[in-house]
Amino acid sequence: MTRKPGREISPFIAMEVLKAANLREQQGGEVFHMEVGQPGTPAPSKVLAAAKDALENQQIGYTDALGIAPLREAIARHYKDFYGIDVPMERVVVTTGSSGGFLLTFLSAFEKGDGIVLAEPGYPAYRNILTSLDLVPVGLPCQEATNFQPTPDLIDTLTDPIAGLLVASPSNPTGTMIKKDELAALIDYCQEHGLQFISDEIYHGITYDEPATTALELTDEAIIINSFSKYFSMTGWRLGWMIVPERLVSTIEKLAQNLFISPPALSQYAAISAFECRDEMEENVRAYARNREILLRELPKFGLSRLAAADGAFYVYADVRDFTNDSVAFCKKMLNETGVAATPGLDFDPHRGNGYVRFSFAGSTATIEQAVERLKDWPGIKKGSQ
Repeated sequence: MTRKPGREISPFIAMEVLKAANLREQQGGEVFHMEVGQPGTPAPSKVLAAAKDALENQQIGYTDALGIAPLREAIARHYKDFYGIDVPMERVVVTTGSSGGFLLTFLSAFEKGDGIVLAEPGYPAYRNILTSLDLVPVGLPCQEATNFQPTPDLIDTLTDPIAGLLVASPSNPTGTMIKKDELAALIDYCQEHGLQFISDEIYHGITYDEPATTALELTDEAIIINSFSKYFSMTGWRLGWMIVPERLVSTIEKLAQNLFISPPALSQYAAISAFECRDEMEENVRAYARNREILLRELPKFGLSRLAAADGAFYVYADVRDFTNDSVAFCKKMLNETGVAATPGLDFDPHRGNGYVRFSFAGSTATIEQAVERLKDWPGIKKGSQ
């Protein structure tokens, strides 16, 4: 019988929690949404204005498969303005969300059966997309000692054959970052061992103590994936981008032509203005910082004291093993009894995630404050409650 990879795909538990939370709201229940990584703010004002203008004055049809030239040029300028790096427009690929970027990356850089190293905990769609393409996600258990990030020494412990390494800094679900020297060591390791290095940088811009390092500062051979969803608050516009080595541009273009035809035209015209909205975006980051401060201060007061560093992104990854060994049941009970919706760690780590929960603080400060109030007296986080 022919194997059907789609049958092996695990559910995206965060979306299952969202569905349950929405049902509770529909039935009149109170919900404090901390389950999905979606900014609570709208797209920047200039983006909205540009979208309205495009509807009136542009033909919203197919575009070049790699994206419209003005947007690719704007993305290239962003690297000069934000990082001080010159990126040729020809290496910029506009994608249908970062999800489209991962699909194009995996199909262009690897062959059937190749193994790609992924940190655990990590974003679940990585492994599910790889599995659907007959590629092999090779989980790398990462601990607090390495900030839940991969290191060359950890990769050396693997026995599976591997062809690539995917890192995320800042990471989902932990929010941890890889320092520049550590990133350089990983890139050097990949070059020495003939591995394709992939850098997920969709949370760049959302950092709290120091900026994140782009892999482009260290190599032209990495594949960079980014998105307008997080820093630019454009999740529903389904638009992302890649910076790719010159050797992959033609292959990716042919794949994009056949898989997507083109990214969403309206979103592309609107997104050109996103890079002019830095003040709005930075105000959003200041709001995330306030929310982060509340959680890092308050969660330890009622027993959730083992928290990942939360250097960037908008997540707190909490160790809940003092209270449960079943994070799925724990989150279901928490939603039912307090209205606080959070994501079980099992979504991000299939082996150790039963002992962790991810709280998103991308929503309003009022939501975070109310959620904390509901959790303070919840018996579910009292010793011996499991």
